[in-house]
Parts: sequence; structure tokens; C-alpha cells
Amino acid sequence: MNDLVRQHTALSDTDLEWLHLLVSEWQLLSDLSFADLVLWVPTRDGTRYVSVAQMRPNTGPTSYQDDMVGHLVPRGRRPLLDAALDEGRIVREGDPEWREEVPVRVESIPVRREGRVLGVIARNTNLLTVRTPSRLELTYLQSASDLAQMIAAGSFPFPGQQVDMDASPRVGDGLVRLDADGVVQYASPNGLSAYHRLGLASDLVGQHLGGITAELAPSRGPVDEALVKLASGYAPREFEVECTGGVIQLRAIPLKPKGVRIGSLVLLRDVTELRRRERELITKDATIREIHHRVKNNLQTVAALLRLQARRMDSEQGREALNEAVRRVGSIAIVHETLSQNLDERVEFDEIADRVLAMVAEISPGKVTCRRTGRFGILDAEVATPLAMVLTEVLQNALEHAFGVAESGTVEVSAVRGGSPTAARLLITVQDDGCGLPEGFDPQRTGNLGLQIVRTLVEGELSGTFGMVPAPERGTRVILDIPVRADK
Repeated sequence: MNDLVRQHTALSDTDLEWLHLLVSEWQLLSDLSFADLVLWVPTRDGTRYVSVAQMRPNTGPTSYQDDMVGHLVPRGRRPLLDAALDEGRIVREGDPEWREEVPVRVESIPVRREGRVLGVIARNTNLLTVRTPSRLELTYLQSASDLAQMIAAGSFPFPGQQVDMDASPRVGDGLVRLDADGVVQYASPNGLSAYHRLGLASDLVGQHLGGITAELAPSRGPVDEALVKLASGYAPREFEVECTGGVIQLRAIPLKPKGVRIGSLVLLRDVTELRRRERELITKDATIREIHHRVKNNLQTVAALLRLQARRMDSEQGREALNEAVRRVGSIAIVHETLSQNLDERVEFDEIADRVLAMVAEISPGKVTCRRTGRFGILDAEVATPLAMVLTEVLQNALEHAFGVAESGTVEVSAVRGGSPTAARLLITVQDDGCGLPEGFDPQRTGNLGLQIVRTLVEGELSGTFGMVPAPERGTRVILDIPVRADK
């Protein structure tokens, strides 16, 4: 809609925002009218109309099989659009149109903002299935008529009331029509069922909705006056009422077709099961985070015990082996600590990589600088845990074997994400400027325990590839290429 309005019309950004606000609300008008809606806006030169948005009803058959957005129509071809735009009134005159052997009643509703008509809504009703309307359908149509008059007068949609239609109650979820005093004139079967879920034992018609809602809602003191006002539909609001029997979500829409409030529409939906599942997910998330936290604590305890054991050993080789085990356990603990702070099983691995770099740098025999370039991004837990161990082993190997006791140097870790959204990959390079590989060294067949761990984790658990080659100028380059989920 932004592109079409800016390309073809002279509307300002504030006018465009008003149209966006209207489009966020007009599913309500479409469902109440049992009709398709198409928003037409006059072009910059005033000779044509461009359709910038379209909505089909959830409550009835569509009148348009094709997408109308982007169509241009010369002025004069559709007289109802011209009359609504020029006269600023709702136009219903004329006989039904026939489209593919389907009779369609066409009406035009001017869209007004601050006294100016910005465009016209064409309301197209499929008459093929017309029959004697029920009380529910009559209530829908009357409410649609009131909303159409409010749109033509510029009093609907309500400024500052942007609505998320995916989360808000819809017409089919449940509808209650109130008079100016907040007394129920009509309640749809779904709306009545929702109130029965809250504990209402009688009918809603004739009851004061605000008073009934306040009585059903749990209260520790006097009647909640704010809840009475909200449920009575005096202001456009969305809220929830929770009782022991369930939870319903309500949205109040005051009806002021001629500038004076004549009543309200209250849309409502039973969200009891939805809220129950949300609580279960929150509980499960909290449980998973607590498990990760306890695993991290247990791993830190294991690392502390290994450290104590290393201090008591006389063998330098045994002491060093235990210290390596401490670092391996520590790298896993870092991942679990990060997971314990997240709401899902995905982690920002850059933070983990930096902590692994700092941990391994403590064993540097000389003045070796460790740094990271590029971005690992967000990784799944099943990738992050083995990758943290792999990074620890590769860095530890570089610091131990590439530099002498008093030598200085640099170890750089770079990460690049690439590939397609369906086949994303992470390319990791660890390069040092140390002494390089020994003559005849084959990383796939020889190597210490650390390299064996790297090969097993990269090729087995991560389904990636591992390579170890001389750096272009000096030192050694380790290349890891692993598949990952696309980073959004």
C-alpha cells in the first residue's frame, strides 16, 4: 500500500498512516457486512482511481475471485465512486452488478479524515446466497451500517488504537451488541457460550454487561468500577477477564454513527485454553533454564574437583592432563550458563566464543594476543555445545604448540556465515603466526587427543569438515565448515 499510495497519489504521510489504521480495522467491517472491501484512492491528477488494499469476508462468499490491489480505473467508469468522493456520503443507489453470473450489490463509503475525503471503500456483497436474514445477521448488518457511517464521518478508526487483528477477537469469535446504557440487546451464540464459561447461568440479553462482568470476575473488595466501564463499551479498549472457570478476551467498540454514542459492540473470545498453554510453556521454559543452570553448577563443581586433584599430583604430565580436562569442562559450562539465561534453546555464540578465548588465553606461555573477527550469530544448543569444545581444543592446541615460552604472537578466530536460507553454513578459521606444522604432519591421521576430539565432534556431531594447513605467510590455519540453521 505504501508504494501504491506514494507512486500514484498526492496523499501525505499522515494521510497514509490513517489508511493503515483503517486497513488494520476493516476486517471487522467486512465480516459484519458479509462483503468484500476494496479501498480506492484518487490519483495525483484526479483522472483515475487506484486500488491500494482489499479485504475478503470470513463470514460469507467473496465477490472477487481476483486480486484487485494495484488496479487503475478511469474516473467516470464507476459512478458510485465518483458520487461518494465528490459528495462525501455513502452511496447505495443502483442495481446489482453481474460478475461471472453472480449478482453483486455495490456500495461506496467515503473515507474521511479531518474533513477531507481521502478515498472510497467499495463494499461488494455477493447476493447469490441471499435468504431471509436471522437475528444474528440483522445485528451484524446494523452494526456494519453504523461503522460505515463513522468511517464516512471520520470518527472511525479510533486514533491511537492500532489493533493487532491476529490477536484481537473477531466477529465470528463472539459478539455482543449493547445500547447506550450498556444493556445487552443481542448476544451471539459464541458470545453467550463464553460468558457461560465464566460462570453465568442465565441469558445475557437484558443484562447490564459491565455489571455482570464485574460480578463474575474475582474481586477482593468493592465492585471494580473500571471493569464496569470497560465492559459497558464507553471507550475503545481491549482487555481480559479471568475467573475460575476460564478467561475471555474482550474488545469494546463504541458506536457513534452521527456523533452521539448510541451503543457499543463488544467482540469477545474464549482464550482459556490458549492462556493455559501459554502458562505451560512458560513453566517448561523456566524448568529448562533451571536445568541448564544446575548442569552449569555441576560442571563447575567437577572442574573445581579436577583442579584440586591436579594440585595434589606430582607428575607434571598428569597435572597438565587434568588442567586440559578442566578447560574442556569449562567450555561446556559456558554454553549451559548462556542457555540458562535464554528463553529458547538457541544462543548468541559470539559471547561464548569471546569467553572461550579469554579462558584459553590464560594458558598462553608468552605474550600471545587472541582476537575474534566476524560473527558466529545465533546457534542451536546442539551445535553450540560441541562447537565450544572444538574451539577450545583448537585454540589450546595453537597456544601450546605454535609458540615458545617467551614468544609473542597472534591467534585470530574469524567466523563467516553464508549459503542459502535452506542450506546455511558457518565457516570458521583459526589462524596463528607461530612456528607452523611439523614436516610430514597429517591432521587426519596423527595428532594428540585434542585433535582427535576435534575430528570426532566436527565430522560426527556437527556433520562438517575439518582441515589444518600451513598459513599463507607463517603459522597454521585451521578451517572448520559446518552446516547451521539460517540466522534470522
